[in-house]
Amino acid sequence: MTEICIFPIPGCVTFPGTVFPLHVFEPRYREMIQYCLDTETPVAICHTQKELSPGKAVSSLEEALSSNQATYRPYDVFSAGPCELIETLDDGRMLLNVHIEQRYRREQELQLLPWQKYACTPFPDRKQTPEEDAESTVLRDKVIHRLQALSHPDPAARQALEQLSTAPEWVNRSDAAFSFALFGVIRFDPALLQSLLEMDSAHARLHHTLELLNEL
Repeated sequence: MTEICIFPIPGCVTFPGTVFPLHVFEPRYREMIQYCLDTETPVAICHTQKELSPGKAVSSLEEALSSNQATYRPYDVFSAGPCELIETLDDGRMLLNVHIEQRYRREQELQLLPWQKYACTPFPDRKQTPEEDAESTVLRDKVIHRLQALSHPDPAARQALEQLSTAPEWVNRSDAAFSFALFGVIRFDPALLQSLLEMDSAHARLHHTLELLNEL
């Protein structure tokens, strides 16, 4: 199992293959991030199920830098990866990039305070059948064509999408990587994104994404 530290952000669902910029100001999370940097422990940026304890209201940056805010219960499946410190500001705030590498499922609680830490297992996709491989190729094309249709009223967006859809780094992605990278381009409600994250099949994610796009 892998030890993962949790950075919960309500409404935020992250996918493997993305980089998440993070601004850390709460004392406990500055401490957590320093621990992760020192020990090379992955950080999970994850959506939350519910608020466990509310944070107190603050009226200034100084108060925010000296007090901890709300505590949340994360979902069981989330994405995580190593954090890269970009800058530590004079007041102690930390600017980072979290390189989201893979999905995990939380299994065992290791620590709840002052921050949450769990023992987790990787959550990979199941192997696709040959039929799903063939269908996924078609689904990828349909998703791109639907996105192009949706972007048609905006020439700049349409041009950017056309360039993206023909770029080698997109064309050569695996079905899994392609299905995750889509959510750097399109945004859905967090509950929908969480359900897509929890699917263990690239084919299923592509199929459901196309259904959602066709409803727009």
